[in-house]
Amino acid sequence: MTVRPGPAPQRLAPVIGLGIAIAAFFVYWLTNRSFEAGRGDFFYLAEAFLAGKVWIDFVPGAYDVIYGDAGRILVPFAPFPAIVLMPLVKVFGAITADRWESGINAGLAAVGVLLAWWVAGRMGVRQLRDRFGLVVLLGFGTQMWWVTTRGGVWHTGHLIAIILAMLMLAELFGKQRALLLGLLVGASFLTRAPVAFAGPALALWYLLRPVTGWPSATRAAGTVDEAAVDGGRDPDDAPDRDRSTTRALLASLPWRQWVLLVVGFLPALAFFFFYNNARFGSPFESGYALATLPDWLENLRRQGLFSPVHIPMNLDYLFLHLPIASGQFPYARPDGLGMSVLLTSPGLLLFLRAPWRDRRTWALAAAAVLVLIPTLLYYGGGWFQFGYRYFLDSVPFVWALAVMGVVARGPLRWWAWGLILWGVGMGAFGVWWTYHL
Repeated sequence: MTVRPGPAPQRLAPVIGLGIAIAAFFVYWLTNRSFEAGRGDFFYLAEAFLAGKVWIDFVPGAYDVIYGDAGRILVPFAPFPAIVLMPLVKVFGAITADRWESGINAGLAAVGVLLAWWVAGRMGVRQLRDRFGLVVLLGFGTQMWWVTTRGGVWHTGHLIAIILAMLMLAELFGKQRALLLGLLVGASFLTRAPVAFAGPALALWYLLRPVTGWPSATRAAGTVDEAAVDGGRDPDDAPDRDRSTTRALLASLPWRQWVLLVVGFLPALAFFFFYNNARFGSPFESGYALATLPDWLENLRRQGLFSPVHIPMNLDYLFLHLPIASGQFPYARPDGLGMSVLLTSPGLLLFLRAPWRDRRTWALAAAAVLVLIPTLLYYGGGWFQFGYRYFLDSVPFVWALAVMGVVARGPLRWWAWGLILWGVGMGAFGVWWTYHL
């Protein structure tokens, strides 16, 4: 009797990924369904869009609202999440969708997990165990779990931004269609504005990409000694050679891809100006400077919506800030201002394993850093939060570097699993803290 072999693990990968996403949905939903954020602003903004309005008809909370003319209440946050929710609100209504917010956010987070599974495979991670570990790192070892649990208008945008970033990464390690990437950057800009700063990094990606494909580390390290090549040539020909070299250099630039990136981004920019003008009578007023705030945040904003004066504060929240000692269990409590990413998400340190001779690594690192720049300049700091949630805008690109490290340097070691599981434990602590403030 001949025993036919079962399906190869790689053939089962899509099914396994779907199963992991479904399991993630239930974990997210079970940990967030009892928390009432009370700020489903995006559902009511989606309802307003469907009615041809840019304002809502009630005050959703004391802070983070804008009082417009004629009693209009304006939502200061970027509008793309409301656009995404329009079909759901059209079918079920804003009030019902608001009641379902915990399940909707759990679903968005699960989609992010599923896309991460797909992206890790597309980037070249073959061992399903490693793909699982990397997905757990993103979905439960970063602030992604906490924002899903906390919910509300402040956090839904993070989940949609992660989905968009995963789609960007899938395209970068797929067909690399510049127009589609530009559209994704634009949608990200209308979701979490700092993510738009990944755009120049995508332009760098095309600049670094050879026509014949990405080089190996050996090829990338090799260079041509132009002085040696030019040796023996007539010095009088130097001006002509310089002009020829300049023309060749300009011709070699990826102009087509750069133009398509910009073309893809332009609809979002046009909508941004239109939306601002419809709300405030000026295309350049985003509303972030007009939202109601607690006094202490208002004092920070007076120093500048974006200003270098905020950099020390944000660096502290990102890298240095620690919980406050307490005499009661668990003997250390977050203060809601922030907490060091080295404590909450040490698994992200796996980005250091990325193959730094691969030029794609530098493009992804540039994306992570560029996205972080406006965050560090921003007055808000991310309050109220567990960890430093604004860093979530950069996390997908840092995570992608960790994925590249697995592809280049082999499976996750025991210590890497330890870092990931520590982050999961901290994420669980964040969920517990949400219900025991």
